[in-house]
Amino acid sequence: MAAINRDDVAHLAQLAHIEMSADELDRMAGELAVIVDSVKSVSEVAGADIPATSHPIPLTNVLREDVVGHVLTAGQALSGAPDAQGGRFRVPAILEED
Repeated sequence: MAAINRDDVAHLAQLAHIEMSADELDRMAGELAVIVDSVKSVSEVAGADIPATSHPIPLTNVLREDVVGHVLTAGQALSGAPDAQGGRFRVPAILEED
């Protein structure tokens, strides 16, 4: 087990302004020790010949090609608008201007 004890957890909790009971401190010390040991074991295995990865399985982009299809003209787009002005949708103002 890693050298993380109850006093270390209490100190970290104090720095983070987290109140913890005695039982929580004891339990967290054990959990953090396991986590540190796990990271340590991975660090021992990983060498210069093993590249860093963000995901264990290679991911590929599954997006389709960007192909321009049927597009609406400005007039068609504005034809169903409740209010339009100058070739644009007209909407109520949300900011007060001086």
